[in-house]
Amino acid sequence: MGFSRASITTLAVAVLLVALTARASIADTDKPVCGPFGTPPAKLIGNVVPTCTDGTTIGPWNDADGTARYTCLYQPPAAAPSKPLPLIVYLHPSLANADSVRRYTNLLDFLKTANVSDDPARPGFILLAPQGRNTTHYYLAPDRSGTGWDNWYRQFDPAGPIEAAGKLYPENVDAATIDHFIAAVEATGRVDRNRVYVTGWSNGGAMAYLYGLNRPGIAAVGVYSAPNPFRSRPDPCPQDPVAGAPADYRQLKLSNPKIPSYQVHNSCDIGGICPNALLLEKQLAGLGGSVSDTIIDRNQRATPACSAICGSDPDGGVSNPFAAMFGTAHHLRWPRPWTAAILDFFRRHPLKPARAPAAGKK
Repeated sequence: MGFSRASITTLAVAVLLVALTARASIADTDKPVCGPFGTPPAKLIGNVVPTCTDGTTIGPWNDADGTARYTCLYQPPAAAPSKPLPLIVYLHPSLANADSVRRYTNLLDFLKTANVSDDPARPGFILLAPQGRNTTHYYLAPDRSGTGWDNWYRQFDPAGPIEAAGKLYPENVDAATIDHFIAAVEATGRVDRNRVYVTGWSNGGAMAYLYGLNRPGIAAVGVYSAPNPFRSRPDPCPQDPVAGAPADYRQLKLSNPKIPSYQVHNSCDIGGICPNALLLEKQLAGLGGSVSDTIIDRNQRATPACSAICGSDPDGGVSNPFAAMFGTAHHLRWPRPWTAAILDFFRRHPLKPARAPAAGKK
């Protein structure tokens, strides 16, 4: 779902007009042929180079399509091979860039001090913010295209192309790009590989979920206001996540279905994200996953349930005018009071529990 540098009021009105005049489905002429991994890969419109103010720009690195890719890297002064730190990968919202981590969140306020390692001698973390491409999307206007992540094409196998019914399906280039930049930072020796986490906002949150659910090397996922990456209207090719072999194209096998995950989302959110997120939690719990969440109200305080007035359809959609107006305003605010909770969730979920010292040793 979208994020824009336009004012909240302007975008809210725009989305409201869309909600009142547009159908929450893709026009027949735009419907793709669904395959074993959802839609075909997104169509590239243009490339984007992030600014990375106060950080380091890494790139270009060309993905399998030949597109130059970049990432922003933020490291505290204490980052060193002698004291490796947790790595947090931040995936930006659609219609925004990697720079949004600095401009619109407070994640970097915790860069030097947060206890994510569960070790007082290693405060802080390294943050990696890859840049998405400008591509076509399966959202409604004003987010039919723009920067973001292709969470509709779900071939995430890092081994490369997969053959199905005589056709080769290449790996999602966004997933491969995240792989590349994580590996590049890990190669410095400054990363605690037992503590690599993924966070994201909106469309970036959906991509964070998909990525973590398909990468056993990711310790946990913690996101904000993420639509369900497997089915969220007007997704033309929804799929049900499964742990075993899929029965048909309506199912998708995950390689890391039990990854711990935590999401913060608004009780009234754009696109019916609140009930849509609860559907995702139900799906992942059914696969044995450890799923936690916090629903927040308009004041970003914890509340027990989704706001029914903003929609109750588990498949989401943008036809509800309250979700379009008020939900948009809520959606465009990072949940600053809950950043510490996301980081603490990461602290409590390393890839492997720390080993107790052997008897007689300290």
